[in-house]
Amino acid sequence: MVVARGWLEADWPAPPGVRAGISLRDGDGVSAPPYDRLNLGMNSGDEPQAVRENRARLAAMLGLPSEPVWLRQVHGVGVFVMDAEVAGKAADAAETADRGADAAGRPAPAAELPEADAAVTRRRGTVLAILTADCLPVVFAAADGGELAAAHAGWRGLAAGVLEATVAAMATPPARLRVWLGPAAGPARYEVGREVYEAFTGPDPGAATAFAPTRPGHWRMDLFSLARRRLAALGVRNVHGGGLCTISDPARFYSHRRDQRTGRMATVAWILP
Repeated sequence: MVVARGWLEADWPAPPGVRAGISLRDGDGVSAPPYDRLNLGMNSGDEPQAVRENRARLAAMLGLPSEPVWLRQVHGVGVFVMDAEVAGKAADAAETADRGADAAGRPAPAAELPEADAAVTRRRGTVLAILTADCLPVVFAAADGGELAAAHAGWRGLAAGVLEATVAAMATPPARLRVWLGPAAGPARYEVGREVYEAFTGPDPGAATAFAPTRPGHWRMDLFSLARRRLAALGVRNVHGGGLCTISDPARFYSHRRDQRTGRMATVAWILP
C-alpha cells in the first residue's frame, strides 16, 4: 500500500494500467473547520470555492488524465454506463456543476450530474469518482485492466443491490473481476437499529453473522463482511481491502456518523491512457 499525504492508494493487486485509491482529509486542501482540509464534497455545506480548489489540487497531485465524472449519489442502485459520447457529456456536466454556474452565470443544478451510485467505463483516461464519509466505496476492475467500475455502497444501497447492479452492468465475468473495498464505518463502531438489521437478514438470514448485538434492538454491523458476502454470491472471489474504519480515524477520514457536519473523501479510479 502506498500512502502519501492526502491520498491512500488501493491495497490490491492492481490490474495492468489501473489506478485507484481514496483521498484523505489531511491533504493539502484549503477547507476550514469542520471541513478541514481536503474536503471534496460540493454539497457538504463547505464553501464551494474551497471544494473547487481542493478538487483541482487532488487532480494535480494525482496527475489525473481528465476531470472526474462526479455522480449525483442518492443511496440507490443506479449504474451510469459510459461510452465515448455519454462520457463526454457527463464530464461537461460535472465541470459545469463544479464551477457552480453555467455560461450565463446561473447556478448549475445538481440534477445535471448523472443520478447514479455507480459508474462503469472501458475508456482509457476516464476518471470515476465516488464521494463518501462512512459509506463503503467499492472499485471493480477486469483482471486484464480493460474495464473499470466504482460504486457507493452505504447500507441502503448495499441492501438494495448496488453491488449486484454494478456487476450486472459490466461486460467482464464476475470470476475475472478484482475488487477493492475502501475505508468505511467499521464493525467496532458502526451501531445500527432493527430497520438496518432486518434489511439484510430478512432476505438473507445468513447475513446475521455480520451483526453483533449491543443493546436491545441494536447491533454493530460489519459493512465489509456484508459486501464480501454479496460479492461471493455473485462469483466475485478476488476481493481486497476492507479493514479501515472511518469513524475511528478522525485524522485521516471524514465521518458523518462521528461528526455529523463534515466533509467527503473521494474514491477515484481510472485506466491509464
